Amino acid sequence: MRLSSFVFLIPVVAVNAIACPSQGKYGFIPPGSTDLRGPCPALNALANHGYLPRNGQNITIRNTLQASQDVYNIDPSILVGVAKLGLLTSNEPDSFTLDDLKLHGTIEFDASLSRGDYALGDNTHFNETIFSTLANSNPGVDYYNVTSAGQVQFARLAESERTNPNLTNTDKEIGFRSFTFALTLAVFGNVTTGVAPKNFIQTWFREERIPFAEGWVRPACTLDGASVTALTAAVQEASNWTSSGGCPYVRTGSTAAPTLDSKAICKQLDSLTGQ
Repeated sequence: MRLSSFVFLIPVVAVNAIACPSQGKYGFIPPGSTDLRGPCPALNALANHGYLPRNGQNITIRNTLQASQDVYNIDPSILVGVAKLGLLTSNEPDSFTLDDLKLHGTIEFDASLSRGDYALGDNTHFNETIFSTLANSNPGVDYYNVTSAGQVQFARLAESERTNPNLTNTDKEIGFRSFTFALTLAVFGNVTTGVAPKNFIQTWFREERIPFAEGWVRPACTLDGASVTALTAAVQEASNWTSSGGCPYVRTGSTAAPTLDSKAICKQLDSLTGQ
């Protein structure tokens, strides 16, 4: 399966730069006991700063795209597919909660950089033990890059293959893993080189706080489809990924089984890639 097929389905207008304050209306406030959060640190951080509803509820496609553009300078066109899949995790017709996103098989995936596998228990909350694979990578320097990203993905997948007999690892999962890692490098570093400071990424994952105080600023150039796709491809290639078998599927709502036929999805993907 070619990378482009899933970049087309899941992932990604230039805008004026805006101020991203670390205090005031958009100051960081950790979630309260009744606030909902999910497996996506990017959206959790946006909620913790008030760019998305702080209670983690009534998230819409529109405000997801707007907040991601305003803060991370991500072209809405490369995220609209992901946002639409996020809506499929909810039983509501036009909104979802951050907690809904933990539904396994939609946009949540195994071998995460910071969460456990669904079959092994908690696939929602940050896990420092799992994150240590990324945190401790690329020793001796203060940045992560494409090479270390590939090594981290390889190591995380190997661990999941060792511990999770129900691992889901198809083209869909590697597409999501590589895409989200590439976006992380692009947002907090350089989309062309794939180099990003460690302290920005570690703060963001561990605290789900946008690292304004550490000196991070919004990317000057919009992260568009061409640049992010190129970086995604580089990360995937560096990961030396191989499929564990099976066909991609998408789970919807709170159902216990895939509700979009996997054979139909495979047929659609093959038609997109000319296979």
